[in-house]
Amino acid sequence: MNAYVYGYGPEGKERLIVVDLGVTFPDMDGSPGVDLIMADTAWLEANVNRIDAIFLTHGHEDHIGAMPHLWPKLRAPVFARRFTAALVAIKMEEAGLASDMIRVVEPRPKAIDIGPFRVQFVPVSHSIPESSALIIDTPAGRVVHTGDFKLDGNPVVGEPFDPLEWHEIANEGAGIKVLCCDSTNVFTHNPGRSESTLVAPLRDFIAAQKGMVVTTTFASNVARLKTLAEAGRAAGRSVCLLGRAMRKMVQVAEEANVLKGFPGTIQPEEAVDVPRQNLMLIVTGSQGERRAATAQLSRGKYLGLSMKEGDTFLFSSKIIPGNERGVFRIINAFSEMGVDVVDDRGGLYHVSGHANRPDLDAVHDLLRPQILIPMHGEHRHLREHAKIAQSKGIATEVATNGTMVDLTGPAPKVVEYIETGRLYLDGTVLIGALDGVVRERIRMALNGHVLITVIIDEDDAPLGDAWVELMGLPERGKSGGDMMKIIEDELSAFLESAPEKVVRDDDKLDEALRRIARQVAMEEIGKKPEVTVVVSRLMAD
Repeated sequence: MNAYVYGYGPEGKERLIVVDLGVTFPDMDGSPGVDLIMADTAWLEANVNRIDAIFLTHGHEDHIGAMPHLWPKLRAPVFARRFTAALVAIKMEEAGLASDMIRVVEPRPKAIDIGPFRVQFVPVSHSIPESSALIIDTPAGRVVHTGDFKLDGNPVVGEPFDPLEWHEIANEGAGIKVLCCDSTNVFTHNPGRSESTLVAPLRDFIAAQKGMVVTTTFASNVARLKTLAEAGRAAGRSVCLLGRAMRKMVQVAEEANVLKGFPGTIQPEEAVDVPRQNLMLIVTGSQGERRAATAQLSRGKYLGLSMKEGDTFLFSSKIIPGNERGVFRIINAFSEMGVDVVDDRGGLYHVSGHANRPDLDAVHDLLRPQILIPMHGEHRHLREHAKIAQSKGIATEVATNGTMVDLTGPAPKVVEYIETGRLYLDGTVLIGALDGVVRERIRMALNGHVLITVIIDEDDAPLGDAWVELMGLPERGKSGGDMMKIIEDELSAFLESAPEKVVRDDDKLDEALRRIARQVAMEEIGKKPEVTVVVSRLMAD
């Protein structure tokens, strides 16, 4: 959920630019029922009149996914390259928002002068077309914000990383003062590999298969989609794209003129009639997403297509940490069908879109920054990247979420910590991570729920017995009795002898009934459920 802020000017009056507004994805353990997670922009909202622009480095969800949810709070002009702008426009329009605030920009030497900043987009290679680093020139010096990148001279689709251009950038004026650099693969010690190295292995693999071939990768990796489709056609197979996100990505890439020569594909209704040995499907869902095509196929049929014994499923992707359980569930489901599943543990069928450690070293040496701020990674990645900088005599600082760093001096200096948090998209509503909604949902999921209803008459006396409804709890406890009846009996016994001052006071009555229900549940089933008490009082005419 990338969201970076750069500011320049007198303290407290700095003009601001925002770089990227992304999302991350929830999991059932920590955020059940949540659709998306994004940065809490409360500080930016409090300073909204100081925001001059939002710059988007590329079209991945962790960089643009929050735009339809957070842009209405910030209302600043948005600058992006054509392909990224097209993806954002679709998101905005699907959310019922206008997209006329997006300015399509050309890469360097074109520049955007806004406030005290001069910003240039510089093409870099990554796993989605038209990824860009940003050169941010300020009166205090030049900042290079790499975005996500790798050193790939032949990325199949999109622009290569050009070391000669970066050599020029490093030697212009006073050079690069600050490098804010991708840290994702800092622990990978082998040099990165080009996307083009996959062409031959994928072609050979698909040509060797006998039954239907199904493969999945990230929908946004347009270069990989092209390589897979070309390999399928070279093997004499009809190719079908399954999954709305994948078809949309190819369509937008072609319309933006970044994807050319994509092989012809057939529709799902046509694929049903193609002999299995002549068919290849390229499907969404490489991370185990339950509603994506991969998961649907693992559960049976999807759009009339199904997998059978003798078919092959290829993961041309890496499992993002945290998604292992969902992916392995799918792999086992395919295995039970007799499908051969091939993943990328050997490195033959997938390459990363991020610079590995030797490539980071090369970039440090090429750009020679005075200061390095590691970004884009977990804390351990940032810390390791900082160690590399220190070993080269480059001033550095590990800046965690909310850290405000002064970059104007010879070394970075932490000057303030902004209170930060997370926003959850829960259905169609944005809620704060600390609002208690998800916390209560987790507690109900772990402990179950008891609903208690009590009626009090006009004389402040219980009318009849209490009654109870259970959710997410066993029907019978360790005594063998009916759990609902056991709780009801205990509550009714209490009400018969409860002091008047308790019965007359809703808060005291609520507390007493809640305590009894939880105590009984603890004795019978070893859990303290969430309890809701409804007290209805009859009023005299």
